[in-house]
Amino acid sequence: MKRTISAMVGKGSLNHNSREFYASNVDPSRSHLNIEFCREDIRDVYHELFDDAQERFNAKQTRNDRRIEDYYEKICSSKQEKPFHEIVLQIGNKDDTGIHTELAETAKQCLIQYANGFQARNPTLRVFWSHLHMDEATPHIHIDFVPYITGSKRSMDTRVSLKQALAQLGFKGGTRSATEWNQWAQSEKQVLAEIMLEHGIEWELLGTHEEHLSVLDYKKQERAKEVRALDTTIAEKKTQVDEIEQTLQSVQQQAVDLDKIENVSVKKALLSDKVTLSRSDFENLLNAAKQYVVYRRQDDRLQGLLDAANAKIKQLEGVVSELKQKVSKLVSELGNIEFWHTQELNEAKSESREVRRENLILKREQKGLMSLLRRHGIDPVKEQTCEQERDER
Repeated sequence: MKRTISAMVGKGSLNHNSREFYASNVDPSRSHLNIEFCREDIRDVYHELFDDAQERFNAKQTRNDRRIEDYYEKICSSKQEKPFHEIVLQIGNKDDTGIHTELAETAKQCLIQYANGFQARNPTLRVFWSHLHMDEATPHIHIDFVPYITGSKRSMDTRVSLKQALAQLGFKGGTRSATEWNQWAQSEKQVLAEIMLEHGIEWELLGTHEEHLSVLDYKKQERAKEVRALDTTIAEKKTQVDEIEQTLQSVQQQAVDLDKIENVSVKKALLSDKVTLSRSDFENLLNAAKQYVVYRRQDDRLQGLLDAANAKIKQLEGVVSELKQKVSKLVSELGNIEFWHTQELNEAKSESREVRRENLILKREQKGLMSLLRRHGIDPVKEQTCEQERDER
């Protein structure tokens, strides 16, 4: 079973999300099925996040006009930042995962699990408003958050910044299509896809260029995860080998008490080829023999463990090498696809500019012809109207 995943930039209509008012596409009789994960006053969140930083910033100012009296109002009037952002996620569409389909409840459970892990996964995106809607055509979730950073060198040390907040999560802008937001949204879709897979739903990726890039990105990230996991395993195995080698050296260095054995006094028994020992000498000799057997067995066991560990390390290093080659190949494929996509985009833009230029020339020529005809007493519009009237007769 496959379903698409949609991740959209929300409008941020908080009253609509919390059902303070009902839009025409909402079924109020189902609103009791909605789930409210979080609902906090955004001003309280701003006080929580920024009051201390605002106080530190104002204390350094020597001019009153540079002081910040209300950071929330300042951001609301800013042309660079918004006071909050919203992401909307949906599984499937109204036809295959609508609220009246069998899969609606499964989609709901997936979205609940996704929402519960959102804040821990995105610590620089402070969630203050989050709702799951089951009273529209398809189950979906709205998550509203304030993006912020700490340790800033500019303005307040803790401040609002979507770009920097996403960068601190590891999403840094590249090409025009691979913005911080697009990379992050794609990562969140992959998280939701993993949750869906646990519930028996596979992510259906449509055949667009961007989605093809996403598949390659996902594969690259998965291979990179495997490489990191194997690197960790190799490091652990090497640590175990070091411990075994240290233990082996310790065992090999342990020596039987030779002084006690050399001082053993042997006496020949009368009328026999046998020899006799005192009890203390016999016990010293017996203990030495036992100790030697124990050390030898331990030595053999540790050597076996060491050989097995070394063999495992060689095997893992081979797997890591193979995975690194795959990652390198994926990176190369991504680069090629992105290059050709950019080329196609530039060609399309060039063709579009050429068409607009030709269209403009044709309009000018048409205008010139119309003027020329009118100067000779010919009105093309009037002539066309008369011709239509004759046709109708």
